[in-house]
Formats: sequence, C-alpha cells, structure tokens
Amino acid sequence: MRVTVGMGSCGIAAGADEIYQTLSKVAPVQITGCNGDCYREPIVTVGDKTYVNVNKKGADEIAKMMRGENNSAKDYAVYTDDSETKNRIALCNCGIINPESIDEYISRNGYKAIEKFAELTPVQVIEEIKASGLRGRGGAGFPTWFKWNAARESVGDNKYIICNADEGDPGAFMDRAILEGDPHAVIEGMMVAAYAIGANAGIVYVRAEYPLAITRLETALNQARERGFLNSNFDIKIKAGAGAFVCGEETALIASLEGERGMPRLKPPFPAQKGLWDSPSNINNVETLANIPWIINNGGAAFARIGTEKSKGTKVFALTGKIAKGGLVEVEMGKTVRDVIYDYGGGCDGFKAVQLGGPSGGCIPNELIDTEIDYEALAKTGAIIGSGGMVVMDGSSCMVDMARYFLDFTCKESCGKCTHCRIGNKRMLEILERICDGNGKSGDIELLLELGEEIKSGSLCALGQTAPNPVLTTIKYFRDEYEAHINAKKCPALSCKPLLTYSIDLNNCKKCNLCAKKCPTDAIIDLVIDGEKCTKCGICFNACKFGAVNVV
Repeated sequence: MRVTVGMGSCGIAAGADEIYQTLSKVAPVQITGCNGDCYREPIVTVGDKTYVNVNKKGADEIAKMMRGENNSAKDYAVYTDDSETKNRIALCNCGIINPESIDEYISRNGYKAIEKFAELTPVQVIEEIKASGLRGRGGAGFPTWFKWNAARESVGDNKYIICNADEGDPGAFMDRAILEGDPHAVIEGMMVAAYAIGANAGIVYVRAEYPLAITRLETALNQARERGFLNSNFDIKIKAGAGAFVCGEETALIASLEGERGMPRLKPPFPAQKGLWDSPSNINNVETLANIPWIINNGGAAFARIGTEKSKGTKVFALTGKIAKGGLVEVEMGKTVRDVIYDYGGGCDGFKAVQLGGPSGGCIPNELIDTEIDYEALAKTGAIIGSGGMVVMDGSSCMVDMARYFLDFTCKESCGKCTHCRIGNKRMLEILERICDGNGKSGDIELLLELGEEIKSGSLCALGQTAPNPVLTTIKYFRDEYEAHINAKKCPALSCKPLLTYSIDLNNCKKCNLCAKKCPTDAIIDLVIDGEKCTKCGICFNACKFGAVNVV
C-alpha cells in the first residue's frame, strides 16, 4: 500500500514534515510535491484514500490505521483525488510522483520524449512545437517555436538553453511548485530544446529564495547524469539568482549570469543571435519547458486541440487573496476568469476585482469576470496573463492602495537604467501615496494617466513598460474610488487609515466603556473619540460587541 505525504513548500509550512516523521515510523512513506490544493495541506494519501488538513492527532490516527489498529481515520476528511482526470499537462506529475525519484518519473513516460526526438531532425522538432501553438508561459506569450528556430538558425561555436526560474511576482508560485514537484520534466524539456537549437550547455537560473526547488533540481540533475541522459555532450547547471525582479527580463538575466549587474539592454540583437557570452541563447520559463515532453509524446496537434484559436493548451495559475481555495490550478485556455475563481477556486464573497499578471498586470473588475483566459482577450481589458498570478480582492480591498502597493514594488525593483522607469514611476508612487494619505488634489488623476502612458512608451524593458498597468486599469474601472479619496477625503473600502473617522453611536452604546479601556492612546473620553489622539488603529471598533463604534 503506497503512502505519500505532500512535501512541497506549502505542505512543509503547514506541518507536513512532522506528519512524515510520524508515519515513517510505521511503514515506508514517499514524498510528493504540491498537487495544487495548498489550502488542504498537509495532505496524506494511504492507498486510494486521501486525508487533508492533517494535524498531529490526525497523523497518529492514520498511523494506527496503517498498523491495523483501526479501520479508518474516520475523523479526518477523505476526498477523491481527481487530479488524474483533470486536463493537466504542466502539473501532470505534481502531487503524484516522488520528485526525488527518477524511476517514478520514468514510470509515467518520463524521458520518452528523448527517445522520440532521436527519430526527428531539429527542424521536425521545431515544427512539432509550431503545430502545438505553444506560447511562452513566462508572461510575454511569444511563440515558442519562433524563438527556438531563431536560435537554431544563428551561427555560433556554443549555444545555450536557459531556463528562467526567476519567479518574482508577489503571490506567484507556479514555477516553484513545478521544480519542487516534477523537476525531471523541466530537465527533459530543456534537453528537447537543446537538441532543436543545437545547444551544448544548459543553465537553470533560479531564485536563491527557493532552496527546496534548488535541492530537488540538483538531485534530479545528478540522477539524470547517472542514467546517462545528461553527459559531456549536453549538461545542465544551476545558477542561484539574488532575487532581483528585473532579472526575469531575459537580457537582464543574461547580464546576471555573466557576473554583471542585472540590467536589460536594447534589442536587437536578441538573445537568439547574441545572448550569453555573445553566443546564441534561448530562454524559456519553467512552465513552458514543462509542457515540452507532453507535446513531443502526444503530438503538437493534440496540444493545439486544447484552448482557443490563438491561445493553445493549458495555463497554470496561482490563486491568492480573498479566495476560498488558495493554491494552483491548471485550466484550459478559453475558460473564463469566472471559471477559475468560482469553479476552481471556490469563489469569493463580495468579489470586486482580480489582479492578473502580477505587478506588471492589471485589474479585471467584476463586470468583466466572464473574460476568456486568452492572451489577446485579456490584453484588451488592460491586464495580461503574465506568469499566472491571480490576486483576488473583495469589497475590503482599496483599489487605490492596491495600485500603490504594486507600484511601490516595481519602483523598488527597477534597475534604474532608464529615466522613464526610474524617475517616472517614483513620481507616480508619490502621487498615489499623497492620495492614500488624504492629500490628493484636483488634477492628480489626469497626471497619473499622462505619466503612465509616457512611462509605458519610454521605458527600455518590460518592467517599466508595464509598471503603470495597475494604476491605469484601476483608474479605468474604479475612478470613483480615486475621486472619493481626492474630493471627499474618504476611502470607500475603509482601508486607508488616514482617511478614516471613528465615532461612537450612543443609541447602540451600552456604556460598558470597553472601547475606552482598550484604546492604547486614551483617545476616548466620556464616549467621545478625540480625533487628534486617535491613531485609527481600529481596536475600539473590534472591541465593541454592540456595533456602537462606527467608522467612515
């Protein structure tokens, strides 16, 4: 009877390591990566039964069952894991196989694509990728085959295939989950790409903040070498990045690999012509490469039958924020935002908007929730698919403050090379901070719009070109919130502290004085809140059991 414990970062953070140690004392236990149900971690499977949200007591009950001391751990949730029947491609092995076992990967058609491409010429491999319609999953959505073909046609003594695992979007963890749960798929995808373009070396550029992903990737690389899949003709090395968001941009990534400061450069020449060490180089992200073995094994036409006319296959999304079921989902292109949030994510009470595409993306409001998951369809809304981060927001989310948060992130992560990004985004952030502090003034909205368009058109790389998106889309769809902040000095979401006013409704007050006793600044005297002393901390509001403390 096979026993597994989900040991991705999410599972370990939820206490899976202790569960693993408990069950390992009874019988051999295999680890798996994250199956996407992060909200259910720790997850344990025993034979055909799956136990979720397992705590120490639950582990003890499961251990007793494994020893035959009871028939089932009946007090713990059991659900039928349908991940096998889901239309998964990039995540097809995650949560199922032991990521540290090459044999388990091979048992699920692992490294079969290597056997298949040996029967094909490099041009035929690229034609198969072209037939699939696969587009880059790192954000740009550029046709994968085109990049491969450009690198193949370039002349050079050395060529490189580089995996971009520098996942930096707040709330995004798709690449991390794949590397932790199925590293061999990425290795195999890189081997196919290397054959197609004629590369003799591979590099995985991964965030140093992903120690578990690095460890499992190192284990997988060593196993692939021992089995002869990697050798002196083609090998893969790992480069741990220092966490600079801008290094997700391919030319900045290359600069970092060369030991330089991660800063983008003008294109052309493109990396396919002049990349790492001035040699032809191809860069794909983790999810893109994880799709490659499936495409080679099943055929490009099979992949192309999934999705829409221009957006083929599936896409992995990370669901975070005000959503019932946080975690990873892999959905067919063509599904709607509503499908992802409600059918896969369990919904959101009082759904207001979703930030799609990370700090470079935009907001999709409730009225556009039926927009298709399609590169072109989402671009029309002002958002982007990006790498796949979805931050779900409800009525308690202030859209002005949300735009400020993401712009603050991109300002800090800007490399500073071009003036539009370095200075322009800083000026936009200063305006947003003024608005959130209650010091907004007439003309601020128009100035934000003007600056945003100038920054988009004048910035060198995609970071600067997309940084204004959260501001521009929130103004487009939630202009009334900006106007309320500026004109009425109020935050409709009751989120921006400087704009809040607390008062006590004497009609509901029971005169228990609990609010005054809890107030850290003694701002409540004779059931009246002194606005000068009040720090807007909200302790009085939370302390009152009778709804007598109001906030507007």
